[in-house]
Amino acid sequence: MRRLSVRHLAVLGICVALNYVGATLALFLRLPVYLDALGTVLASFLLGPVYGACTGTASALLSFAVSDPYALYYAPVQILLGFLAGILYRSGWLKGMKFPAGILFLTLPGTAVSSLITAYLFGGITSSGSSLLVQLLHHGGMNLTASVFVVQILTDGLDRLILVSSMLALQRALPAGLRRQLSL
Repeated sequence: MRRLSVRHLAVLGICVALNYVGATLALFLRLPVYLDALGTVLASFLLGPVYGACTGTASALLSFAVSDPYALYYAPVQILLGFLAGILYRSGWLKGMKFPAGILFLTLPGTAVSSLITAYLFGGITSSGSSLLVQLLHHGGMNLTASVFVVQILTDGLDRLILVSSMLALQRALPAGLRRQLSL
């Protein structure tokens, strides 16, 4: 990692705030998506994978301390997402014809990790709006871990599509000079 400027630190702070606001909004509205990694993805795109992972970690700590007792347990998902988003973005997997495959590559590892956390640590119930769907599938006869994974793959896929699409649009809206100054 190179030395960070004040501008980089400000961007990281804004990204952490973006994660917190997105997560709080999704939690408050009981949405079946999370929106807790908007800033993680943006930091990964603008500054690189390591900074995305750092943003995700800081956001999980903030959310845990302030409003969501489950957030800290999902920090590994934020770290993984930060790394993968930056790597996939920089290698061109989140553009053009590769975009659908890139979203899938971004979604699957985090879904596997978060499904295991949700099933084994929390019995399939978290603060997310998707917990109701998990319980419906589980009480309908599906294994708990499978129920969590089925719901997670759908909600995570939609969440990642929203995150990446909105952060690509936001990044394109930034002035070219600012994007150049932020490049590490």
